[in-house]
Amino acid sequence: MILTLHHAPDFASTIVRFALEELELPHTLALVDIDGGALASPEYRRVNPVGLIPALETDQGPMFETAAILLWLVDQTGRLGPGPKDPDRGAFLSWLFFTSNALHQAALAMFYPHRPAGEANSDAARAAAQEQIVARLGLIEAMLAAQSPRWLSADHPGVLGYYIGVLVRWLILLPPAPYGIDLDDFPHLKAVLAAHEARTAAQRVAASDGLGSTPFTNPGS
Repeated sequence: MILTLHHAPDFASTIVRFALEELELPHTLALVDIDGGALASPEYRRVNPVGLIPALETDQGPMFETAAILLWLVDQTGRLGPGPKDPDRGAFLSWLFFTSNALHQAALAMFYPHRPAGEANSDAARAAAQEQIVARLGLIEAMLAAQSPRWLSADHPGVLGYYIGVLVRWLILLPPAPYGIDLDDFPHLKAVLAAHEARTAAQRVAASDGLGSTPFTNPGS
C-alpha cells in the first residue's frame, strides 16, 4: 500500500495522521504550505478538488474528506473500527458521520463564524455553534455512559477516538468562556481521549507536530 498524506500540523490532516501511525502503515508526509496558497494550486487541486486538507494519495487513487479516509483505512486494514460484516458497523457509521457532519461542522462554525453568517453576524453564529457543540458532545457522553462500545473505548484505539480527540483539542484551546469547553463535563469521553493520547503512536504524532504530551485532554500544557 503506497500512501502520501498531504498534511499541515494541527489541521484536520492530523486526525488521519494519528490513524496512520496507530495502524503502523508506511506513508509519506507532503507538508502543505497553507499560508503560501498551496491549497489553491492546480497541483493540489488535482489531489483534492475542493482545496482543503486532508488529502490522501493511495495506490487506488487520491481521497479527500476526513471521515471517508478514516473509513477507508478501517476497511483496508480491518482495524480501528468495525468492518462491514460486524454487528456494530451501523452504530459506528452513525457516530462517525455524526462527528463529521454535526460536531466537526459546529467546530468550524465556531472558528470561522463569518463563513456561514457574514462578518456582521459572527457573534451570533459563534454563540449558536457553542450551544450545538456542548449539546453534541453531551450526546456522545450519554452514548458512552449507556453503551461502552468497543469502537469508542479507553481499552481499544479507534479512528473515532482520534477524530473526536482532535476536535476536542481545538475546542479546549479556544479563548475562555463564553466559548470553548470543559472536558471535565464529559467524564466518559475524557477517559476515552486520555487513553488514546497516551498510546505510543499518538505520542509520536504529538511530538512530531508539536502538540504536547496531552494533546486531547490538556492541550495547553
